Amino acid sequence: MPMSPLPPAVGLICKRLAIAVITLLGISLVIFSLLALAPGNPLGELATNPSISQEVRDNLRRSLGLDQALPIRYLKWLWSLLQGDLGYSFTSRSPVIDLIGQRLPTTLWLMGTAYLISLAIAIPLGVTAALYRGRWWEPLISGISLMGFSLPTFLTGLLFILIFSVQLRWLPFIYDSTLTVDSMASLGTQIRQLLMPVGVLVFYQSAVILRFVRSAALEELPQNYIRTAYAKGLGTWGMLKNHLLKNASLPLITLIALDVPTIFTGALVTEQVFRVPGIGALLIESIYRSDTPVVMAVTFLYAVLIVFFSSLADLIYQLVDPRIRW
Repeated sequence: MPMSPLPPAVGLICKRLAIAVITLLGISLVIFSLLALAPGNPLGELATNPSISQEVRDNLRRSLGLDQALPIRYLKWLWSLLQGDLGYSFTSRSPVIDLIGQRLPTTLWLMGTAYLISLAIAIPLGVTAALYRGRWWEPLISGISLMGFSLPTFLTGLLFILIFSVQLRWLPFIYDSTLTVDSMASLGTQIRQLLMPVGVLVFYQSAVILRFVRSAALEELPQNYIRTAYAKGLGTWGMLKNHLLKNASLPLITLIALDVPTIFTGALVTEQVFRVPGIGALLIESIYRSDTPVVMAVTFLYAVLIVFFSSLADLIYQLVDPRIRW
């Protein structure tokens, strides 16, 4: 008796999972090879300390597994990964998963807050700028978004520090990672120290999202179905809710799918400027120290999130627009 074919949704999910596994294997091999061949010595100062004998250095390399061939090291890392073990840091000798777990809440709090605020600001402003194109506020919105998109975050961060910390002395410019929120006063302090890094991220992210939303809405407004909706007597809000937003959301879904992983992996530049002890700061510190297991874990985590949310976006496309088939 012949087997019945899989439902289209199940077949699509299985296909995406197979592509994701192959993609991640290739990414992991490339990252591992690049880190293994990159300049730098994981032994740090021990590698150049004249008081450390060559025998001790060889024993240290052997204990870290650096004396083995690259393919063997990669297969061992892959096997450990499949068992949920990300290895140990070369510098602190702590489990990598513990180091990531210590930094992840700070990154999620910072990046998650900034991204939600960015969406809440950018989507209404982007739609407004498209609907009322030519009004006096449309160039103002477009100009501010262009400025936010063009200015690098490190420059915006330094300007915020000079204005709000150095000149006005309103906000602290160094993030206090030891602060414990256990009262209203400590909550206020936590909010104050988050205002500048969140503000920098919101200024940039909302500008990017606003430009995407405005461009997508402008492409849909001249379409015949929008004219038909108006001709049937549908108001602006009804046209937005039932027609425009749904059809203009596809580019936004792609953008969000690529941006969400940064919520987990952190903003490298912003965390460095404000000394926020997040995942991005951990990655930079580990690169400086040639701490390969930590760099490998963070970069591979980012790759996993990118592949996952890109595949999820493909599935959401079909829910938003059933005409799309993969």
